[in-house]
Amino acid sequence: MVRKRIVILALSLLAACSAQPLQSTTPSPGLPRVLAVETYLADIVRNVAGDRLIVDSLLPLNLDPHSYQPAPRDIIKVSKSDVLVINGGGIEAFIAPLLDNAGGSRLVITASAGLTPRPDLTGEHPEGDPHFWLDPNNVIKYVENTRDGLIQADPQGSQVYTENAAAYMVELQALDVWIKKQVAQIPPDQRQLVTNHESLGYFADRYGFTVVGTIIPSVSSESVPTARQLISLIDRIRASDVRAIFMETGANLNLAGQIAGETSAIIVTDLHTESISDANGPAPTYIDMMKYNVNQIVNALK
Repeated sequence: MVRKRIVILALSLLAACSAQPLQSTTPSPGLPRVLAVETYLADIVRNVAGDRLIVDSLLPLNLDPHSYQPAPRDIIKVSKSDVLVINGGGIEAFIAPLLDNAGGSRLVITASAGLTPRPDLTGEHPEGDPHFWLDPNNVIKYVENTRDGLIQADPQGSQVYTENAAAYMVELQALDVWIKKQVAQIPPDQRQLVTNHESLGYFADRYGFTVVGTIIPSVSSESVPTARQLISLIDRIRASDVRAIFMETGANLNLAGQIAGETSAIIVTDLHTESISDANGPAPTYIDMMKYNVNQIVNALK
């Protein structure tokens, strides 16, 4: 009976929450118009750009880039940009055709350039795991690449971008220290993660967690697990006595509920991994997003 229910639930796809893209005011005359694809990336870029530039995000809040389908308005936004900042690593599969349709020319900054990806053992992402940003130390490289790209686009702002980048990197280093302190509250044998898809690999590597498994065994949240894969995950959760299943914002909770019902694990919802929240939410900036996620994880596992 358990297997039958799992087969039925495995046909459900993850649902994405809809929201409006982050908005900006009119850019300063003569300065480059900057567009970052993801909302967390827009926040990182804003910390480097400061008040000198207006930075928009292409994706709406709370939307997973894996499932994003560009609309005609997105072509217009890209066509009006002078600088486009992407995460890279293959997560934005829609970017190449979007750039073709937008026409014109612009500087494209790949925030993750120079980082070594974790392998994607499923083979769905030959470039590797693109979720670099969930380790703040990787984001330091994002900041360096953004700084250099903005200086290329706007040489007169070089001092601003250099100083802002240096200050933000100090904040990221402090975030790393804070995360280590929080994680230390969890006994080492309880630092086990189960998530809805393979997004926390870099986080786990940095802070000493073991990823026991994922509901969707892929770095893409768009894949669908098989019944065999779900039964295997249940067995591993039982064997490792995993305490919690962590679900991202917008994720379908049906399969998690089924798995939790077959194990002793609780469900922790609304991790912000692919997007920051709105200003009134728990994760309105990248640093807030990381702190919120860490608090959720620590509170569930300590």
